[in-house]
Parts: sequence; structure tokens; C-alpha cells
Amino acid sequence: MPGSPTDGGALRGFSPYAPVRGAVRRPTPTLPPSADLRAALSCLDAADAVAVVDPESGAPLGILTLRDVLKRVTLAGGPLDQPVAAVMTGGVIRLPAAATVHQASMQMIRRNVGHLVLVEADGRFCGIVAQRDLYASQGARGGELTAAIAAARDVAALAAVAAQVREFSALLLAEGTGAEALCRQISALNDLIGLQAIDLVAARHDLPYVPWCWLLFGSEGRLEQTLSTDQDNGLVFAADGPAEAAALRARFLPFARDVNAALDDCGFPLCKGNTMASNPELCLSLAEWKEKFGSWLRVAEPRAALNASIFFDLRPLYGDEWLAVDLQSWLLARAPGAGGCLRAMAEGTLVWRSPLDWLSRFRFDDNPEFPHTLDLKLHGVRPFVDGARIWSLAHGVAATNTGERLHAVGPLLNRRPEETAAFLGALEQVQRLRFANQLRAGSRAAANRVDPDRLNELDRQILKESLRQAKYLQQLLQIEFLRSA
Repeated sequence: MPGSPTDGGALRGFSPYAPVRGAVRRPTPTLPPSADLRAALSCLDAADAVAVVDPESGAPLGILTLRDVLKRVTLAGGPLDQPVAAVMTGGVIRLPAAATVHQASMQMIRRNVGHLVLVEADGRFCGIVAQRDLYASQGARGGELTAAIAAARDVAALAAVAAQVREFSALLLAEGTGAEALCRQISALNDLIGLQAIDLVAARHDLPYVPWCWLLFGSEGRLEQTLSTDQDNGLVFAADGPAEAAALRARFLPFARDVNAALDDCGFPLCKGNTMASNPELCLSLAEWKEKFGSWLRVAEPRAALNASIFFDLRPLYGDEWLAVDLQSWLLARAPGAGGCLRAMAEGTLVWRSPLDWLSRFRFDDNPEFPHTLDLKLHGVRPFVDGARIWSLAHGVAATNTGERLHAVGPLLNRRPEETAAFLGALEQVQRLRFANQLRAGSRAAANRVDPDRLNELDRQILKESLRQAKYLQQLLQIEFLRSA
């Protein structure tokens, strides 16, 4: 069913990590394929769509809308006693009901559809989610950009649109869009650019006919990208044993290198730490990824644990997502028991002392290139990101977005709701100041550096209070993971 592209940022109050089943506004009526159109019209009198479901397996076979009836029956002069199977829309796009709202919105935009059929883990029909269930409004400029991304037929054209996306994001920031909404906007459009880049590159390669999935890590995996972001990605594939894995890796690596190069052309710089799918160490079979994550969970050295931490923010972007789901489920089942690794991660993040002294005055890290400045990413955002990650791993929480993690672990840690709200508010304010600074910065090196003396009095006090919250969060981490060691 055709649908208008959306801007990816006007979600109807849903968290991007919320299960999409929660977005279904009302139960969808179902009919067997043998039911006649009169029965379907009776259902459509009170519903947007009817699902045609196999009565034995419960699997969805197709959907029927009033538009279908108008085009295929009324205008064609067809009889109303024919079965719904004759006029339904078959081959519908299915999505697991446990998938996220973000994944659903990406599917709708990418496939240009207005409805998605949701299924349970065993393939049984769950419901239908419509585009208007997810979006409160359509953004004209955002819609133009998503259409332009989908229309790009080579990397040069895609790079031109990517530049427009950055300009659009900067405009939204200047107009006062909140930090969380802007992160969601940027991440959605960047996801579409990544999807299109992989499509364009895949068309030039003879890829192995095995399940595979492009993975995102770090801020990309958390849906927290800013105006200045590089690449953190990997690739997972199915293989039967080490020998097949090595052979498949040799075939996937040229493709991964081309994708990384295409993303670089689109304004996402190559990762200086080589955290990219073109790195043979990050282009692995599912079994090899589990082995790698297992080795990280056994790490008890703070710097090594901290260096591995961004990989725990993984999410799938393209391909067979069940590989990523399998990997994350495997990880979450084992992380709570990895006490040494969790303590090392906590110790590693607590190395970064607060930029506030005991009198709550700013103190600086003597950066020679940017004296009298604070690193808002390192000292403002990172404490919240690291803390939320450590607690989530300790409690087997599946979310990777920092806000979602803090919401989920708050009750598990017996934190009062107002404490969690304070953490979330502080993170939002630091991100707001960080975005504003990136808009003014003359270079990538200066993107996260801010001189407090150049802030107005209100923003300076807001920054101080936000950093106090970060300091308090670090104290809680120290109490839980280090004093008990």
C-alpha cells in the first residue's frame, strides 16, 4: 500500500526503541481467504484494514483496505460474492511484533508503504500498524529528503543528499528542536543513507548467498548520532564452521570496504580506530562474534573493557536481522554474570574525573589546542552513556538507547522516578549545548569543546547542574561496582 515518506522525526509520542506492537491503535479484524467481500466490507466499516489469515496456521496471507475494494471491485464492476483472496493485497511486508518503532518506521519509509503486518515469533498474525499510527504529522522537507535518498542511483548523488540532510539538521537545531528529537531525526535520516549506500554497493558485488547483517555500534547503535559522527559498524554472517567462515569473510570484505568508502564519501568519516566492517576482526560469522563477545566479557582490565564497550550498543541496520537478535540475546544472557568485566568497565569510566571541583567550579583538562574548554562528549555525555550501559548489561536489559536504558534500570536499582528524570534532563541539556556548539564549531576537533565563559549565565548554570548529575551518577556506579569489589 503506497504511503508518503515521513521525516523520521515526528513519531507520535513513541520511543524509537518501544516495541511496535504498542503502536497498534485497535485490534485488526481477520477473515479466512474463503470469506466473501460482503463480510470484508462489514469489517471495513469500523477498521482501516482487514487481515486475511490462514485458519490453520494463523499466518497472514494478505490485507484488504477500502482502497483495494474501490480499485479492484467497485471500479472494475466485480461481484461482492467473490472471496477476499481474489482481491486482497498479497506479499505484504511482515515485521516481528517485538521489533522497535524505529525499525517499523524505517521499513515504511524504505518500502514506501502505509501498512506493516506484525507477526508473533511463531509467524502467527498479531496486528497491522499503519503509518498514521506512528506519525503525528508529515514533515515536507524531511519527506523530500527521504524521497531524494531513495532516488539516488549512485554514491555521488547520495553524497549530495547527505550534505542536504546535515544542512536540514542544522536548521532544525537553529529552530529550537530538542536534543532527543534531533538525535532521532538525524539517526533516522542517516539510517536511510546507510541503507541506500549498502544497496548501491551490493548491486556491484557478487555476494555469497548466505544470511548476513550489517551491524551498527556506538552512537549509531544507540540512535544518538549528532551533527559530527564517524563510522562504527561491523558485519555478521551465517557459516558452518571456521573454514567456511574464512572463505565467506574473504568474499564479504571487498564489499564492506566499498560500503565504508561510500559512507565516507557521504560525510561519515572512516573510524580512526578501524571499528568498521572492512576490518577482518569485525567481519565475522555469528559463532565468531559470540566468541569475541565472550572474550570481552572475560576482560577485567579497565582500558580494554572500556575500549570494547561501544560494541555492546549493537543494533542491525541491513540484512537478516535475526543474526543480530540472536547475538544480542546470547550476550544479554551472559552479561549479568560477568562481574569482573562490569567492574572493569565501571573503573574505566570513573577514570574520567568530573570537570567540577568540590566547590562546583569548572576545571579544565589543559588541552593545548583548546585551552579553557570542556569536552562535552567526554565529560558531559559519556558518564550517562557508560553508566546506562553498565547497569543495562548487569541486569540483562535489551535496550541500547541511553534514555531507554536509564528508564529501564531505574526501577531495578530502586531509584526514585525523579532521580531518573534528573539524569535524563541533564543528558538532554548537555546534548543541547553540544549540538549548539557543533553548529558554531569551525572544525571537527572543536565540535565537542565549549568554553563555559562564552555561554550565557543561564546555560552556564544549566551546564553546572547537568555535570553535578553526571558526578552523582558516577558516585552511584562507584558504590555499586567498586566498593563491593
